[in-house]
Amino acid sequence: MTGPIRLGVALDGAGWHPAAWRHPAARPDGIFSAAYWVDLVNTAAAGDLDFVGFEDSPGLQSTRLDGPDGRTDQVRGRLDAVLLAARVAPVTEGIGLIPTATPTHLEPFHLATALATLDFVSSGRAGWRPQISARHSDAALFGRREVPELTGYDENLQERLTDLLDEAADAVEVVRRLWDSWEDDAEIRDVATGRFVDRDKLHYIDFVGQWFSVKGPSITPRPPQGQPVIAALAHSTPIYEFAARTSDLVYVTPRDPDDARRILAEVDAAQRAVGRTGPPLRVFADVLVHLDAADGTGADRRARLDELDGAEHRSDAATFTGSAEQLADLLVDYWSAGVTGVRLRPAVLPLDLDSIVDFLVPELRRLGVYRAGDNGYTLRGRLGLEKPKNRYAEAR
Repeated sequence: MTGPIRLGVALDGAGWHPAAWRHPAARPDGIFSAAYWVDLVNTAAAGDLDFVGFEDSPGLQSTRLDGPDGRTDQVRGRLDAVLLAARVAPVTEGIGLIPTATPTHLEPFHLATALATLDFVSSGRAGWRPQISARHSDAALFGRREVPELTGYDENLQERLTDLLDEAADAVEVVRRLWDSWEDDAEIRDVATGRFVDRDKLHYIDFVGQWFSVKGPSITPRPPQGQPVIAALAHSTPIYEFAARTSDLVYVTPRDPDDARRILAEVDAAQRAVGRTGPPLRVFADVLVHLDAADGTGADRRARLDELDGAEHRSDAATFTGSAEQLADLLVDYWSAGVTGVRLRPAVLPLDLDSIVDFLVPELRRLGVYRAGDNGYTLRGRLGLEKPKNRYAEAR
């Protein structure tokens, strides 16, 4: 463990439990309003959390492996995560904003400009979680590529995932080069001479690969952070290696602190395997939380929600039920195992987020392990990441 424990939250709809919208404390009428998300992010900022993540996907949420499930008793539909973050940014302060967007179906040039714009309107608090999409039903929404329907996990799926990860890695490289295609001082804005930009400080990126051929430069100047923070959610070695090739943060899903130690060793091996030369990955453990509150225990609430949904909710991440004090002890155990921090998934919004801010953060501070917000206003500053040098300025 190095430095204080870092803390983020992942926001999704009414919460991460599929029946969360039916809880009395939920606000299902606000899910598609800007005010709802502004309130959530300002709550997280009041707790001095390092960042919030916004979930997204090309297609509707579904319990099926591929395609819509026809259910009408669960939340379906989302606001676009990048646009949502850009709406929230001007009315929030001091907290990172990390939207999810898929490079499988979105052009890296457009992603680069959208995320650079987010960094400008947030004054340097932007991030991005690239997420691949292997579903036939998602591809059909765009109509630009043929993707077989997913019927199970087999060798063909593994080959498809490998190709999608390689494509996504190229997309991230294009985005990063476009962010560097303007040097930091390329804008002159000299009224006397009539020169707005120094053309010698705008650069063609001339990227040519299997999936993309992008000349550049970007239409948007270099973002305030130089490179907004990139994060990946990973569950296996191929995605640990993708994160090591492309990202600053990696979210992992250990079952317990001992499992976290095993995963950290795999992440370290992945960084060596790909020859990572930059700062080591910041590793965050994902935990879905049902916290005790005034309406009863987290365990009782979870049982009620499972009953409403008709099945026990299972998550890719470990699920915690209990008090804020018990959760704080668990997070310290994860931190002692070597993770940089924890990304919490509130089961019911805003209820569990309120409990994180009102009870968990003060308990972590009482234990002397939580300190946030004193390394700078930008997201990179909060996470202890320096602003990278511009590759083209260095070469020139």
